[in-house]
Amino acid sequence: MTTPELCCTPLTPSHWDDLERLFGPERGAVAGCWCTVFRLSRPEWTAAGRDGRKRAFRAIVEEGPPPGLLGYVAGEPVAWVAVAPRADHPVVERSRVTRPVDSRPAFAITCFYLSPRWRRKGLMRPLIQAAVDYARDLGAELVEAYPLDPPPGERRTGGFVGVAGPFRDLGFCE
Repeated sequence: MTTPELCCTPLTPSHWDDLERLFGPERGAVAGCWCTVFRLSRPEWTAAGRDGRKRAFRAIVEEGPPPGLLGYVAGEPVAWVAVAPRADHPVVERSRVTRPVDSRPAFAITCFYLSPRWRRKGLMRPLIQAAVDYARDLGAELVEAYPLDPPPGERRTGGFVGVAGPFRDLGFCE
């Protein structure tokens, strides 16, 4: 299988329409999240509803800096990865499970979304690498991620955070 060439660009207001096209303007990617599950407290997330989460994420994009990267194949938006300073994700910051590794400036890769027709086409590794490169370009000394590591044959749930294999392949360690 040949991996399609993925070109990534920061999500700025000028690319909002492409994000909407990828996520589905009403659907909002996974469960209507609009990539806010790590940015809003659980009560805020629930109270906001799908439309409120969309407005909140659009405000984040409008305010900047870009909260992640859109991936394109042949000009079509096919993938999303959220990558931003760890401090931009209050849920990550408060979690006992995701304590900081050390005091170095860290970015966090918190979310992925691939168009259903582009899944299982080899895009995860280039998407992760693009996120790491982007974070480093912005001064990150450390890039964290919180992927799942499901046992073989077990159905993945919550896969929007990624799966561990591609991260390991790229040199991430626990």
